[in-house]
Amino acid sequence: MEGVSVRKIKKICVFCGANSGKDVAFVNASFHLGEVLGKRKIDLVYGGGKLGLMGCVSTAVAQHERQVLGIIPSAFTVNNLVGETCGKEIKVATMQERLVMMMELLDAFIALPGGFGTLEELFQMISWAQLSIHNKPIGVLNINGFFNGLLSFVDHAVKQEFITPRARKILISATTADELVDKLQAFRFESDPALSKLKWSPSSSQKEKLDLTLRL
Repeated sequence: MEGVSVRKIKKICVFCGANSGKDVAFVNASFHLGEVLGKRKIDLVYGGGKLGLMGCVSTAVAQHERQVLGIIPSAFTVNNLVGETCGKEIKVATMQERLVMMMELLDAFIALPGGFGTLEELFQMISWAQLSIHNKPIGVLNINGFFNGLLSFVDHAVKQEFITPRARKILISATTADELVDKLQAFRFESDPALSKLKWSPSSSQKEKLDLTLRL
């Protein structure tokens, strides 16, 4: 990291599965990521609950006495569907509202293995970065090659000229938690000159909700 400017990361959002997956390495790596965040004094924001890998990383961060915030759609709290959130919890009306709030509150994003929901959140953040809606680093923790196929597909899309080389740099990957956090801290956002001219701003209602969140 010598000679490289390092951004200050105080809060990281982690997207991951509500299942634990087939390979025990997913669980172990999720706990280890939480430990790394805790030791580096980085707080966690996640989707709430205690199921699967979400429960693993949130529990590990809390055990290291860092703040944990779960942002969860109210629909998921009915009948205790996803279990009790580890730390503070904010309920929102929609999935989209959750993503907007995460984007506003966080300094960086990490995706662990997961299903369609995890992939949707990951690519939503990537597309928003491409559109210069935010400039926060985004990375995947490639545990036991879980994301190899996805990364190969993205590179294929670059070769076929559907994704630009500049946009490809938005998605960071690493095989260990420490390496990934180091890469997130060293990330330099390179916006598209045309897309960077777009003007984006949250609606007044979103601003009010964000102000309320920041006071909690």
